Amino acid sequence: MAAKFEAENLILTTWLMVHRADAMLKICEDKLFGEYKLNSERYAVLVTIQYLGGSAKPSEIARWLIRSPNSVTMLADRMVRAGLIKRTRDRIDRRVVHLTISDRGKDALKPATQAGWDFIQEILSPLSHEDRRTLISFLNMINYKTLEYLNPGADIERMLRDEAKSRNNLMERLVEYLGPSIPRAKRQGGEKGMSIR
Repeated sequence: MAAKFEAENLILTTWLMVHRADAMLKICEDKLFGEYKLNSERYAVLVTIQYLGGSAKPSEIARWLIRSPNSVTMLADRMVRAGLIKRTRDRIDRRVVHLTISDRGKDALKPATQAGWDFIQEILSPLSHEDRRTLISFLNMINYKTLEYLNPGADIERMLRDEAKSRNNLMERLVEYLGPSIPRAKRQGGEKGMSIR
């Protein structure tokens, strides 16, 4: 009986710690990006538009950020009012809306991205190279199970390959975007040539 309680307590503690870490990281990002008149959601939209080549449909942003299209549309409305992004209609199909980053958004994005990179380095600094690989492995297992739950019968392996390809492209663009502000060792992930993926 004690062993069962301990096992159940460990499962619950693990679940709570995953949620707590996610919530605390979001609070930290909101504080950090607040210095640039952004929050974590607005920053994520700007990064996604930048990643997608400087122009994106709300549905593309929603897919990348794992959000509902309606929530991205409402967020985009607020960002347009704040002057961070611009909304334009497609010339051929007027129903299609494209979002682009305004000059004000660009002025906030680059320093916020550098500050975000510095924050990531600081938060992950207690973890060794091997600890980071282990954490990635564990999070990939959780990601796999959530994808399986949300997409019964789907080819999860293909979904994960597509996600990894997108993530790798994002990391390459991040390094290009930050350019010389990321020291060469950090571009390659720091110690032992660890990848930043």
